[in-house]
Amino acid sequence: MHSFPQHLLDGHANFMSGRYSREKERIRDLAEAGQTPSTLIIACCDSRAAPEMIFDAGPGELFVLRNVANLVPTYQPDGGQHGTSAAIEFAIKGLGISNIVVMGHGRCGGIQAALDPNSKPLDSGDFIGKWMSMLGGLPAQLGQNDLMTPAERQTALERISIRNSIRNLRTFPYVAALETDGKLAVHGAWFDISNGELWVMDVHGDFIRPAL
Repeated sequence: MHSFPQHLLDGHANFMSGRYSREKERIRDLAEAGQTPSTLIIACCDSRAAPEMIFDAGPGELFVLRNVANLVPTYQPDGGQHGTSAAIEFAIKGLGISNIVVMGHGRCGGIQAALDPNSKPLDSGDFIGKWMSMLGGLPAQLGQNDLMTPAERQTALERISIRNSIRNLRTFPYVAALETDGKLAVHGAWFDISNGELWVMDVHGDFIRPAL
């Protein structure tokens, strides 16, 4: 059996002497009272795009759901095991969140793989290819546009995928009902890893840079 990774132990030691020491009362209160975040962030697993870092959030402030390429499936209450759908249901019905943010990011490996179906691990994996198939024919449509560079094509699909996930999110009956009643707001965002910029979707579905 391998020893636990030392860099993680060192990181925990720094956490205990740093952030935990500064915020221990707040963290202990969260342990006793439970969590009451107002926002669900649906983000990618990519280690470079951590929502807590991007939004400078403290303990208990965000309920974060991360999966490959920040995808949301359609509402499918069948016999399958739906981890993403379960987390969405828990956030809404269990925690009563009032905001959902679907956040994609630049240089997303899942999106890059979707644009090249012959790439690993899509061509050899058991799960990722089926997972990315939620995008349907969108990657192929962009791949046929010879006027776009590969980087432009990838950025376009990263942002289209966010819109697609929001559309799928609204197939959940309680999401649609709460949004109609004004009790839930659904947002889209795209984070540029290279320069730290955040782009958000406006009411028209366009991505804009918000004023800081």
